[in-house]
Amino acid sequence: MIDLETLGVNPNCIILTFGAVKFDPCTNKEPYDPIHVKVNIDEQTALNRTIDDDTLEWWNKQDKQIREEALSEDNRIGLDEFTRIFNKYIVGCDYLWCKGPMFDYAILRDLYVQLDTPIPWAFWQIRDCRTLFGLMTREERNFMMEQQNMAHNALADAYFQAQWVQEVFKQFEIKHGN
Repeated sequence: MIDLETLGVNPNCIILTFGAVKFDPCTNKEPYDPIHVKVNIDEQTALNRTIDDDTLEWWNKQDKQIREEALSEDNRIGLDEFTRIFNKYIVGCDYLWCKGPMFDYAILRDLYVQLDTPIPWAFWQIRDCRTLFGLMTREERNFMMEQQNMAHNALADAYFQAQWVQEVFKQFEIKHGN
């Protein structure tokens, strides 16, 4: 499961943070092997990646701790290091989950194309948990959202989404991930 925090919603927007966990959707085993990185903003600006004013305004309304975690400059890594880390991380993954492939994967794909770097996943590997969550009742989705206590932190969101994919698989008695 991956999650991005960004400064926009278009494919060419700046990535602030990237979070991911590995998990088995067919079990209740704890998600594992977490990764959380902050991506260099200046390098992305030099590539003319964009900042959306509405998104920036939205970030300014978020809790101070979440805002500082996403926007602070400390511990950011360069784009080459980020793509190297991500490429290595997904080796051996059968599927790559996210909450909306037209967001997370579209942004990552755009970055890889812009860097003239081969895209490290195949189209058939992408899975969308937003669609899966749509199978839940409104009450279940509301309960799920109430359980998320650190929204807009890429790692916390990835972890939370992975656990809820497991919950949906359990509810629908899905025994295999393909």
